[in-house]
Amino acid sequence: MSTRVSRSAQEVAASRAQSPHTSMFLRMLVRAAILRRGRALSALFAMVVAAAVATAMLNLYIDVQAKLRREFRNYGANIVLVGKDGASLPAKALAQVESVLAGRGVVAPFALVVARTSDGQPVVVAGTDFGRVRQLDHWWSVSNWPSGPLQALVGVRALSVVSPKSQPFDLSFQGHTIHLTSAGTVRTGAAEDSRVYLSLADFVAWTAVQPSTIEVAATGSPEEIATILHQLESAIPTADVRPVRQIMEGEARVLGKTRATLLAAAALIILTAALCVLSTLMGWVFDRRRDFAILKALGASDRMLNGFFAAEAAALGATGAVIGFVAGIGIAAWIGRVNFHASVAPRFSVLPLVLAGSIVVTLLSAILPISLLRRVQPAVILRGE
Repeated sequence: MSTRVSRSAQEVAASRAQSPHTSMFLRMLVRAAILRRGRALSALFAMVVAAAVATAMLNLYIDVQAKLRREFRNYGANIVLVGKDGASLPAKALAQVESVLAGRGVVAPFALVVARTSDGQPVVVAGTDFGRVRQLDHWWSVSNWPSGPLQALVGVRALSVVSPKSQPFDLSFQGHTIHLTSAGTVRTGAAEDSRVYLSLADFVAWTAVQPSTIEVAATGSPEEIATILHQLESAIPTADVRPVRQIMEGEARVLGKTRATLLAAAALIILTAALCVLSTLMGWVFDRRRDFAILKALGASDRMLNGFFAAEAAALGATGAVIGFVAGIGIAAWIGRVNFHASVAPRFSVLPLVLAGSIVVTLLSAILPISLLRRVQPAVILRGE
């Protein structure tokens, strides 16, 4: 019987010797927070506010950036490829453009000629892929899109030239005549209003002219679009690749100002929270000088005390980040609904950034208190001096 008792005692002692001091460490962390609830809650509140603001700003920035890019794509192409010296593009140019884009945009080919009406009036006629144009140029105001062969989309100004009474009409080019029916009209306030648009198949069969222009609405950041532009220049050397400056520069300017505003607001709040945490941690050091002196007197090293204090700060930052992330998602959704009248989807990819940022802020705030902690002299403190 005594042998069994001694064996069980030995097993308990061995397990205690082999087990890490994690439980004691956690109890010390929890006890430190409970005994100084006021300071802990003030620092935690500061970190929650900072994490909530950072989460809301990042969610808004990512969501607003995606929405703005979609809106800019509605304004049409931001890159145009034109055959050099007015020549047609290579037959495989469209496939090469789509290969470079790899699903990061929409492409539409255009071929242009000057044809003659039945009474000899000149009119610009364009051949294109109507399905692609509908995706590319959402801003076109179209009464009805062509859906069959030999149907035309007529600009509102060209309508009075080719078909004043909205009847079927003929167009001639280099001795070849085509009989067309107007399926609908297009109004843009630009050159499209003076053109007649045919399906590319009908256009090529009539004129034997291949596309000389490809319009591209590429998606991505300004840097990504610039990279696509250079790749297109390398892939199709026979084409002049031109950015549509108004759209690209406008997009970059709007996104840049949005990013700067949101990040500046987040940085200001985070700096304020860091100062609050710094003052709280400084107070912790002064309030607990006697505790740290006793630990040093019992043999605790500076490294151990510094690690314990840093762990307290990191735990504070992590807890504040998690609570603030949940609150920030709600704040972002509220701002999106009230100010933008649109839903803001929660971006859980922001959580690691907020978590890491909160821990870094608290650890940086702990540098000065840790330096004060190293100066604690057990003999002096325990004598009451």
